[in-house]
Amino acid sequence: MKKIFLIVMTIATLVACGGKGDVKSGDDTAAVADSAANGESVTDTAAVDVDAVSSATNVANSPTFNGLIMVAPDQQATVSVTMGGRIHSLNVMPGKAVGRGQVIATLDNPEFIELQQAYLESAAQLEYLEKEYARQRSLSGDAASKKRVEESKAEFLSMKSRRDAAATKLQALGVSTKAIVDHGIKAFLPITAPITGFVTSLDANLGKYVEAGSAICDIINKSHPIIQLTVYEKDIHLMKTGDALLFRVNGMGKKSFAATVVSVDQSVDEKDYSIKVYARVKDADASFRPGMYVRAKKVQTEK
Repeated sequence: MKKIFLIVMTIATLVACGGKGDVKSGDDTAAVADSAANGESVTDTAAVDVDAVSSATNVANSPTFNGLIMVAPDQQATVSVTMGGRIHSLNVMPGKAVGRGQVIATLDNPEFIELQQAYLESAAQLEYLEKEYARQRSLSGDAASKKRVEESKAEFLSMKSRRDAAATKLQALGVSTKAIVDHGIKAFLPITAPITGFVTSLDANLGKYVEAGSAICDIINKSHPIIQLTVYEKDIHLMKTGDALLFRVNGMGKKSFAATVVSVDQSVDEKDYSIKVYARVKDADASFRPGMYVRAKKVQTEK
């Protein structure tokens, strides 16, 4: 009887332990079921926590591309002087907004005054020689008259060449010959902004002598920025012109911006096996600055 009693108790104990295990398993199953009912996904939630941009791109495990905000080459200009001289006035400082054609500095150089004088004198003499040439051609045609006509023609063409040369030099300096005729000789050479934008890299001060060809400053137009992304060899096949991107800017929170790929570099960097991809920003933010760090992902529609 004792043996039978021991066997019965052993079986009862095993059944009781198995029941507790089932209860625990049932609790876990219920928790998973509740999560599913609430529409939660462990994998999806983790992806959003790592990078919320990925949730907007509809691309599972889409790679992130790092890069920088840049100014397109056609939206930046270096202001250099064609004629050397001493800086007489300076009307800008770094960060100042300027408009195209605005005078940012003036140079003092006696040669500039001489060039204007040469233009005005040659223009005045040309007017006289043109009339004289026309008068000689109207005279009777003996041998002496023909010789004088040829001499008059040569003098006229020579003076025209001098006037045109002076005019070309003035135009290269950005000076209007009509303004000189109408308002007289300018004492200082104006240096104007070639584009609208903001002044950067200013390398000038009052009294400084700048050589011909030297740069005074740079001007950038931030209205149409681009982003330069680094794409590694394994992801090159993912990028092509026309692709839509979403990106975030370091220091600007969770706000996302849209861009479109406009150029894909065709040469692979041998150091890190990457290429550069350039995308034009659709709606630029006034806070954008060249050199700001960005993280971007490719946007794909669900198939």
